[in-house]
Amino acid sequence: MSESSLPKAYDPVGVERRWYAHWEESGYFAAGSKGDRPSYCIMIPPPNVTGTLHMGHAFQDTLMDALIRQRRMRGEHTLWQTGTDHAGIATQMVVERQLAAEGKSRHDLGREEFLKRVWRWKEESGGSIVRQLRRLGASCDWQREAFTMDSHLSAAVQEVFVRLYQEGLIYRGSRLVNWDPVLHTAVSDLEVISEEEEGFLWHLRYPLADGSSSLVVATTRPETMLGDSAVAVHPEDERYQHLIGKEVRLPLAERLIPVIADESVKMDFGSGCVKITPAHDFNDYEVGKRHNLPQINIFTIDATLNEQAPAAYQGMDRYVARKQIIADLEKMGLLVQVVAHRLMIPRGDRSKAVVEPYLTDQWFVRAAPLATEAIRCVEDGRIRFVPDSWKKTYFEWMHNIQDWCISRQIWWGHRIPAWYGSDGSIFVARNKEEAQQQALAHYGQELPLTQDNDVLDTWFSSALWPFSTLGWPEQTPELRAFYPTDVLVTGFDIIFFWVARMIMMGLKFTGDVPFRTVYITGLVRDGEGNKMSKSKGNVLDPLDLIDGIDLEALLEKRTRDLMQPQLAEKIAAATRKEFAQGIPAFGTDALRFTMASLATQGRDIKFDLNRMEGYRNFCNKLWNAARFVLMNTEGQENGALPPDAALSLVDRWILSRLQGLLRTVDDSLSKYRFDETATALYHFLWGEYCDWYLEWVKPRLYGQETLTAEQQQNTRQTMLHVLEQALRLLHPLMPFITEELWQKVAPLSGCPQPIGSLMLASWPQSRSSWHNPELERHIALVQEVVTAVRTLRSENNIPPGQRLSLLVAADPATLEQSFRPYEGLILPLARLTGWQALTDEAPVGCAVAVLASIKLYLPLAGVIDAEAEYARLNKELLRLESDWQRVTGKLNNPAFLANAKAEVVAKEQKKEQELAEKRLGMQEALQRMDELRRQR
Repeated sequence: MSESSLPKAYDPVGVERRWYAHWEESGYFAAGSKGDRPSYCIMIPPPNVTGTLHMGHAFQDTLMDALIRQRRMRGEHTLWQTGTDHAGIATQMVVERQLAAEGKSRHDLGREEFLKRVWRWKEESGGSIVRQLRRLGASCDWQREAFTMDSHLSAAVQEVFVRLYQEGLIYRGSRLVNWDPVLHTAVSDLEVISEEEEGFLWHLRYPLADGSSSLVVATTRPETMLGDSAVAVHPEDERYQHLIGKEVRLPLAERLIPVIADESVKMDFGSGCVKITPAHDFNDYEVGKRHNLPQINIFTIDATLNEQAPAAYQGMDRYVARKQIIADLEKMGLLVQVVAHRLMIPRGDRSKAVVEPYLTDQWFVRAAPLATEAIRCVEDGRIRFVPDSWKKTYFEWMHNIQDWCISRQIWWGHRIPAWYGSDGSIFVARNKEEAQQQALAHYGQELPLTQDNDVLDTWFSSALWPFSTLGWPEQTPELRAFYPTDVLVTGFDIIFFWVARMIMMGLKFTGDVPFRTVYITGLVRDGEGNKMSKSKGNVLDPLDLIDGIDLEALLEKRTRDLMQPQLAEKIAAATRKEFAQGIPAFGTDALRFTMASLATQGRDIKFDLNRMEGYRNFCNKLWNAARFVLMNTEGQENGALPPDAALSLVDRWILSRLQGLLRTVDDSLSKYRFDETATALYHFLWGEYCDWYLEWVKPRLYGQETLTAEQQQNTRQTMLHVLEQALRLLHPLMPFITEELWQKVAPLSGCPQPIGSLMLASWPQSRSSWHNPELERHIALVQEVVTAVRTLRSENNIPPGQRLSLLVAADPATLEQSFRPYEGLILPLARLTGWQALTDEAPVGCAVAVLASIKLYLPLAGVIDAEAEYARLNKELLRLESDWQRVTGKLNNPAFLANAKAEVVAKEQKKEQELAEKRLGMQEALQRMDELRRQR
């Protein structure tokens, strides 16, 4: 055995940086043209250009990359389309903060200069997440990297807007929206974070107009009462039926408003009377439409009270007005009571300001007509959700879809392609020249036009991502080759905001679905199952896990920008306790394999650092195994595998197990069961290949068995072949270490031609002739025997160097077919001098292991402590008794027998039989050990 060409220790950082640069420089990620091969395409959910890589990205991108890498190796034309989203509000805020530090605002620059400043920031500082994705090993086609504000994507946005407007599916109107009073723009529901906070419920008295009595309403926002249009009661509420149709006098505003009946009112909540403010509450807005109530907007864009409010409150901030209104009502005797109340408060995710429902003119998409076919394509299976249960969520949203507000009152983004004439006429066009032609036809003369100042919601351009990135509206070769795409990997939180809208837009503008499968991932949580957040101090940065970070840098990162000193101290203390030395470098492959192993469908991910450490050890195990293989094969005659008949038992066994691994990996990846893929690869490489196969072949390689040179060469060839094929199967999950090892192993294993990279190597193909279930069954028994003897030795503290003889009790057929032919595999690994068939009573003082078809007796007289062994056997017998009683109890339960499937019952019956045999054998062993104990 010579020294390996591999270094003794694996250095993930150096390997990863070197190979990724080589892959990208060599153009291995490029999609190419379709030709006569099938194509496979995944669209990356475009991260915000302001963003950085977080655990959710690392999780989803690992799964996408695994799918892409496997399909690439299968010879398909693969495109992993990457790019970033312009993130309208977030990006504008970044640049506005820079201006504020200079004592300026965007208004000082003007729109044109401000946009130039944003583009400059994007080119210089934006897109750091793209660089971080490379660190994760993402094999995206970077030559096709897209940005939602690129010229050809912007052209697609304009085209879609114009066509939808021409068909009446886009309109401008006054509706209620989420309004951020700090940013002065409408925001989407996804940009509103609602959390429970402490508040109050104010009970207010509204006098009837005729002075006969009054009604009491309860509200959490008393300032909005100035915009009330009615008081509503349930139509079946007997307490108030006589008041329906009458009027109450709205305090402070001194307006008369009606008492109406509406089924949305809950009779058992509060007094059963509800104030209706259509311009400042989404539920009230719907009630107002049903009853044709006036919509009275009492707020300005910054949430101060406007001229619609009584003069005494005009110009007040909403919360200042709240205090004054409560004080005035109390003076008037109209404040009944104030009750502490926890309520959900909606805040803008960027500004943190409380968001107001606000009545304003905006641009909207009529979503219902687009939703019909989008619902149908999921119902008929053209698009499937994985897990399937997410269809229900999709249908609930789509069947109750509302018009979509697509305009935002900011400057950064796709400016709405609409121009206004002096009389308010709207001309929607692809460009100003086209709009002027429309205006000329409308007015009969050329008049100045003004473009709409608003921009489109970022989700509007993202909805076009699957086809705009492929060149639509042009019928490009890429569009023909890769649309519809194959699978979308995304989170459940944007099923409606992004997934549903891509489906609607894809069907509308291409006539086909945008993707065939939607794989919905869970949320990555910490090891305790808590959501990761900065305020909890439990956020993990994937790059810190890959490259490592010292304690001081980690503390600074976790406590930066925390406004509460006590919270910062608490987080710092917890961090010091958990990471006393900081976070070590685990490497990308360990992170990726951890993510894949945790990817159970439909569940959130509990990210455990101990598990990641285990997979870093897996990398080291694989590295050391490869070194062993290379030390025994470099400089030797190797080559293609010989015929099956020329191979040893263990060579044929490991080839058979390789076929099982290949089937499992193919099946689990096709079903998006990444966890099963990772488990199968880990079990095969660490367990079967390293711990069993390599141990069995050592005597053959070291000359401890009498073999011909040809037989030794056959073993070397098998060892190389299996490792080379397993590296191919592992590559999608662990691209870096597999590439490094494959470059050494492949030339020795008879790889037909120099390919240049494992990325381009063909995916392993199954060979049915290697599948040998009978041999696998026999070797499985061998492994059971070796494991049982090792356990007996360990439990009885028998030194490794002390060789013992084994007694075996089994029927003659089992001994001759399943034991004797494999004794050469059992004896060295179990450290036995030999074995004998037990035909009579076992001698006193044997350690006993009871397997399904064999009983093993290890004579321990004079070797072990009989008292300790008796205690161990007694404990084991109690465990077997408990297991046996549980199974027999199930089989004696009529309900179980009536409801369980036949195969389940049969499985339990077989288990009961095996436990009964083990129980009996353990009772016998305990009796014999008791005899030995008594003799002493």
